[in-house]
Parts: sequence; C-alpha cells; structure tokens
Amino acid sequence: MSMNAMTPEEQQAIKTHADAIAAILYRNTDESKLQNLEGIEQAVRQHMLESVSPQVGIFLSKQRAKQQQVNPES
Repeated sequence: MSMNAMTPEEQQAIKTHADAIAAILYRNTDESKLQNLEGIEQAVRQHMLESVSPQVGIFLSKQRAKQQQVNPES
C-alpha cells in the first residue's frame, strides 16, 4: 500500500490532534496502569483498539464512499 507524503503542516496537525487525544485518554486511564512501560503500552493498545481505530476506520470508509459517489469507476 502506498502512502502519500504528508506536508509539514499535516504532520504538525497530526501531532496537535494526537496530543489532544492522548490527554483525553490519559484522563480516562486508571492511574495504576501508568506506573510502568508495560502498563502504559497495554493502556494505549486498549484505547487505540476501543476508541481511536474504529473512529478512524469509520471516517476513512465514509470518505471512500463519498469518493465513489463522485467517481463510480474507482
């Protein structure tokens, strides 16, 4: 799968939004899971699987559906 290169502005936007998401996830993570690297990795993985990845997938699916309405041959 080929990915387009992001502009510096897009990279900065991702960092800004990722920091905002991380702050929300931090507030919603049991403090006992943040005591060591293993716990942090498990908490991040759980949040990504339950909250972040599904939303990104939904967004990408909707974008693809819109693109196919505009250009049905793709």
